[in-house]
Amino acid sequence: MSNEATAYVLLEDGERFDGIACGADGHAVGEVVFTTGMTGYQEAVTDPSFAGQLITFTTAHVGNYGVSAEAMESGRIHARAAIMRAATNREDAPGAEGGWLDWLRDCGIPGITDLDTRALVRHIRDAGAMRGGVFPASLSEDDARALIAAEPSMAGRDLAREVTPEALVRLEPLGEGPLGSDGPTIAMIDTGVKSSIVRNLRERGATVELHPCGTSAATLLAGDADAFFMANGPGDPAALGYVVETLRGLVGKKPVYGICLGHQLLCRAVGLETYKLPFGHRGSNHPVKDLSTGRVEITSQNHGFAVRGPDGGERVETDEPVRWETDFGAAELTHVNLYDRTVEGLTLRDVQGATVQYHPEAGPGPHDSLYLFDRFIKEIAGA
Repeated sequence: MSNEATAYVLLEDGERFDGIACGADGHAVGEVVFTTGMTGYQEAVTDPSFAGQLITFTTAHVGNYGVSAEAMESGRIHARAAIMRAATNREDAPGAEGGWLDWLRDCGIPGITDLDTRALVRHIRDAGAMRGGVFPASLSEDDARALIAAEPSMAGRDLAREVTPEALVRLEPLGEGPLGSDGPTIAMIDTGVKSSIVRNLRERGATVELHPCGTSAATLLAGDADAFFMANGPGDPAALGYVVETLRGLVGKKPVYGICLGHQLLCRAVGLETYKLPFGHRGSNHPVKDLSTGRVEITSQNHGFAVRGPDGGERVETDEPVRWETDFGAAELTHVNLYDRTVEGLTLRDVQGATVQYHPEAGPGPHDSLYLFDRFIKEIAGA
């Protein structure tokens, strides 16, 4: 492969992987991560949670069914590059509106194919996610290393401001909820929400307001929202202290819910701690146990940070609903990851609020957890 290579991936620890350039010309630098989803490549790259990252796809063939407007999770690509074993540019699948590689090229996103993604992923699993880049073969390793060194670390990085809306966006319901046409109004602090999360709420009768992430608690409380919602987004929750302070002003006033980054931020708002995972959870095959039902759900996930358990550890070894003492009363574990025993969800017992770490909207992924949106809406209506 080295004789044919026209591009390479270089990691900050010096590991190099050669391949063939595809997509747009040029280079891209950021945190190199991997996702295990076998479909949903367009949803992945347009998920704002991938801002600042280069995605390695573990499934071999990427691009088989083209791209379409329906598969967009936001208005643009947020991932900085696509790293693949066998990229395909077909657009003859039902619903396809263009080829994958043509689209990457049009969007200015570099890609690399014919790369040993298995070796790259095994290295990341051993050494952890780290900074790196996709570079044309014409760029020297010395220049590539300088570009990587200039890239900020993901730890301590606020990327929410790069993906949040500039002004309030109000979206009307797409269906009827448990109260008929009179559904709840949900104010969302938008740190990079996926379109499918918003759509699932609107389909259940909710009016959704998307607020810039710098919006104050006073402004949010002055509105007519029935509940506050935090969803997914990129970066380190520890770098979003201003959002955490806003949430502290909301908890206990009205119901507050969190998904993914929102789960981490709400947990920090009640006094819990977060930490960076070695290589994160990204894919659509993560088993999570719901402790209230005993049911195991296969979930879609995309995050690099997690919440510490009640003992301050990174793992929760029991399947019992253990509790934290927080600044707002008791919090109870509701979900646990069966891969690595990390915290996947909790509920607040003395004020109304709950979180899940995974993506119940299944965009893309299994539909095991879609019921959570019904639960959110019914709890808000009941309040």
